[in-house]
Amino acid sequence: MSDLSFGALLRGWRDRLDPADAGYARSARRRAPGLRREELAELAGLSVEYVLRLEQGRATNPSAQVVSAIARALRLTPAERDQLFRAAGLLAPRDHTVGTHVPPSIRRLVARLGDLPIGVFAADWSLLWWNDMWTALHGDPSGLPPAERNLARALFGTGEGRWHLYPVSSAAGQYAFETAIVADLREAVGRYPADPELATLVDGLRRASPFFGELWAVAGMEQLAGDLKTISHPELGDVTLDCDVLTLPRVDLRIVTYTAAPGTRGADQLDLMRASRLSEAR
Repeated sequence: MSDLSFGALLRGWRDRLDPADAGYARSARRRAPGLRREELAELAGLSVEYVLRLEQGRATNPSAQVVSAIARALRLTPAERDQLFRAAGLLAPRDHTVGTHVPPSIRRLVARLGDLPIGVFAADWSLLWWNDMWTALHGDPSGLPPAERNLARALFGTGEGRWHLYPVSSAAGQYAFETAIVADLREAVGRYPADPELATLVDGLRRASPFFGELWAVAGMEQLAGDLKTISHPELGDVTLDCDVLTLPRVDLRIVTYTAAPGTRGADQLDLMRASRLSEAR
């Protein structure tokens, strides 16, 4: 890539990304070699017009938040993300910040499990990747601004993410899920003490939610591993599923999966979700 301007990098990496890796179905009518401009805008929480202006060089001062959102949407490696930051005239994030890159090998792994609801989260519980079944179970996160696709904000914040989240109860007991999320977030602060976005997240939640502050003060070493959760689905009613959290230490990501034992009501409801997603794709 001879042109290393922000717009050229954006166009080149958008053309390179396989739409399927971003959650979009391939079709014979698709003329773009990679991700469409409107798809990138949707994933990054930006307007199509703004993405066009960035690519054409008419918008020349994107914020760090915008560049981070684009880097996540394009599945850039850390080195590519840093290059995009420099092209925008910004300092690249430091290595001791929360990682938002989902390696291709992880995307391939979770793509093979497409008949299950799966979401991939960063160490600060920002949702980085999800599949159609996740959307069927929890609603479509793509309509939220990137900052609101954060589970801690959805549980304790006052923004759009809180109202997007369907009510969830845990078999482990009242507030067990919230307590575990706060404990995990506190561990993340210990691993990334210089990450300004993580600090802003925690400070904002402590101001917005007295309950978050109470849990933060007593947070222990609760581990998010497995639980039986009931999601209040607007169409299917209560959906009770096994929820497992798989932690990937090397990249500090969490893969959240939902399954149900054969013959259960939850399994039947998952089948209905699959059928619904297939009919919508036709």
